[in-house]
Amino acid sequence: MNELSLMIGVVIVLVAAGAALYIAQRQRSRQLRTHFGPEYDHALHGFKDRRAAERALVERTRRVEKLEIRPLPALRRDELHDQWQAVQGQFVDDPDAAIREAHSLLTMVLHEQGYPRAKFDEQVELLSVHHPAAVQHYREAHRLADERARGQSDTEHLRQAMIHYRALFEDLLNLGARSQTHHKEIRP
Repeated sequence: MNELSLMIGVVIVLVAAGAALYIAQRQRSRQLRTHFGPEYDHALHGFKDRRAAERALVERTRRVEKLEIRPLPALRRDELHDQWQAVQGQFVDDPDAAIREAHSLLTMVLHEQGYPRAKFDEQVELLSVHHPAAVQHYREAHRLADERARGQSDTEHLRQAMIHYRALFEDLLNLGARSQTHHKEIRP
């Protein structure tokens, strides 16, 4: 009778452990989906496997935690906002140059906030941790600007790219206006 009780006890412990693991994984998935929003879906689409996508998102978070991402001082944000206004004004006379300037200004803001200079795809991944919704704008602006550089689009596409760049730019500057403590941490 002791062996039977022991086996039942082991089975109960295994079932409880399995249930706890399942609940923990669901909770982590929910937390990642909530934090990353559309970026979660983008990762799922790219990896075609939920666990692989979630591991990648957690790894991004770990990489960003190692960086010293910092808000910009209010005076610097005001200066950058004024520069952005000038870039937008330039669009009417020279849309191509304005798009290049917009990208350059965004790159400068990223660097000043503590993001490393990196290839576009890596920049997007790192940005997605603190700017999961706005990073979609960055992808689209980059795509439209690339099409223009290859001669495959018109000025309307550049206008759309500028709108997307502006959405990311505003989100980046808003980071400086918010406290860093408002960012949820993702734990593995």
